[in-house]
Amino acid sequence: MEARSKFLSLVLRHKPDKIGLNLDHEGWANMDELIRLANASGQPIDRTMIETIVASSDKKRFALSTDGQRIRANQGHSIEVALGLPPSVPPDTLFHGTASRFLESIFSGGLHPGNRQHVHLSVDSAVAEKVGSRHGHPVILLVDAKAMAAHGHVFYVSDNGVWLTESVPTNYLSKLTQ
Repeated sequence: MEARSKFLSLVLRHKPDKIGLNLDHEGWANMDELIRLANASGQPIDRTMIETIVASSDKKRFALSTDGQRIRANQGHSIEVALGLPPSVPPDTLFHGTASRFLESIFSGGLHPGNRQHVHLSVDSAVAEKVGSRHGHPVILLVDAKAMAAHGHVFYVSDNGVWLTESVPTNYLSKLTQ
């Protein structure tokens, strides 16, 4: 199941062309087309498996349309999609998990989305720590989201609760003591 979830992340967030999948401007894919193309490319999958992945994903990476005919990734795209999320007022503070080896670069230039569309932030320091540990020794950064919003930075919250913004300048960052 994990391998199929990673495959869905790949084709719905980064490389739909790998199997010839068409995403609409909001990142939605037709379920029947996804299943047909995945199976044709040697990635056996069916509707039940996709629904199980969507329902059981601890990070809620994917969403199904209300009619169940389309699927998309909730965030994390490296391809251009318009998720249609309205601007949202963030909590006073948010967290970002990273590896200690990236701190010098972050504190000299801020947080940037890299190959993704947005910087990902969390309301929970434990989630941020888990994210940071994927890349080495984890460090949790505290983001002064209230001040950022007051200075005109726009935030969005994805369907799975991940907070998104274009970048986080260094003056809104501090290292959370662990």
